[in-house]
This record gives sequence, structure tokens and C-alpha cells, in this order.
Amino acid sequence: MGRFAGQVAVITGGASGIGAATARRLTAEGAQVAILDLDKEQAVEVASKLNGLALQVDVSDPDQVRDAIAAVERDLSGIDVLVANAGTDTAGYFTETSPADWQHVLAVNLVGVMSSVHAMLHGMRARRGGSIVVMGSEAGRVGAAAGAAYSAANAGAIGFMKAIAREYARYGIRCNAVAPGPIDTPMLRTLAESGQLGARLSEAMVESTALGRSGTADEVAASIAFLASSDASYLTGHTLAVSGGLSMW
Repeated sequence: MGRFAGQVAVITGGASGIGAATARRLTAEGAQVAILDLDKEQAVEVASKLNGLALQVDVSDPDQVRDAIAAVERDLSGIDVLVANAGTDTAGYFTETSPADWQHVLAVNLVGVMSSVHAMLHGMRARRGGSIVVMGSEAGRVGAAAGAAYSAANAGAIGFMKAIAREYARYGIRCNAVAPGPIDTPMLRTLAESGQLGARLSEAMVESTALGRSGTADEVAASIAFLASSDASYLTGHTLAVSGGLSMW
């Protein structure tokens, strides 16, 4: 028996990186997981190892998100935990990026979070309880050079999380966020391998941490599991920095 025994958890972007690590962690602690991801093949592979459910979803499309959440509620019954983790990034100095770049990052990292939470709240409110963990970033708290759209989207996600925490506390629903720093995931590795700018940015992020290293997906998953669990029953509206001391406030 674990902290999530008998609970159902939905993880967006759960096919790789932090999302997959979170799916493994919550399953190990007793949850039944549903993985929503754009990469159907990878989502199925991860879910099959965890006896979970996999659904192909583009989180930037609110209709797809709504239909997927309805399918999970139909197949697995009520949802207790949402980890709104799906994200993307486009590295580049602001004047060298385009409106299409900004719209894509905002659609996934901000609108995707809002769509996931919106689809989930009706059921949680009816059941008078639930826990939501939103994926933010230290970029959303302190800003990131060559990441203006990413910083803006994550700052928006953190502000959105606080509003939801205030609005839905009366229904027994908690909403918190994690703000990772440089984490060894496919996203960070892709940035580091994208060229001279990407390599320089990824190195600078690691050098900015007090611990002097990148984190692991499992370390972030452990923090997500804490926030989602009853161990954090008196925490809501909080942003937990999981960044090796990149910021300390």
C-alpha cells in the first residue's frame, strides 16, 4: 500500500522525461495512471509497463483534452490527481523568433495546462476533492535568456495555478506547481545538441545552480509525488523549486 493506493492519476506529457518518471513513481505508490501524450507509440510503451492507460492527445487542442479526460473517467472512474506536465520549448533570442514560435510554446505550456485543469475540475468538484500539480519552470520565476516565450508561458502557468488554488480550495481541491531548473531530460539534451547557442545555454543553466549539476527526472517526480499526496495536505498555491538552488525564494 502506498500514498496513492486506489487513486487514479492523469499525467500529460507522460511518455518521456519527467512525465514518465512521475508515472513510474505514482504507480509504485499505488496509483493507476493514465498517460496523455502526443507520441502515441511511446505513451503505449510506458503505460504497458505500468498496467496503465495511454491516450494520444495534443494538449494545445482543448477539445482533444476534454475528450481524453472523459475517456479516462469512463474507463478508470473518478480522477484523483492531475499532473499537467506536457511542455515544449523553442530556444532563440526574442528578435530571432516568430509569432508562430510564441504561439506554439504558449499553446502547449500555458493553454495546455489550462485545458487540462479545466477538463478535470468538473469531476473533482463533484467529488469534493483532488490534487493538481502544474509543471512550471524556474524560467517562469527568474526569466531565461533566449527563452522569452518559454519564460512567459511558465510564468503564466504559475499565476494560473495560484488562481485555481484560491478558487477551488472550498471544494477540497489543492493546486500546486513545481519549477524545475536544468533537468537531464530529452528536452534539455535536445537543447544542448541544437547548436552553439543551445549548448551555451544548457551549460549556463547548470553553472547557475548552487549544487553545480543538472537534476534527474526521478528527483522532480519525487517532488511531484509529495505535492500530489496527502503529505502535502496543507499546501496549496505553492511553487516548489526543484532546481539545485538556482533560485532560493
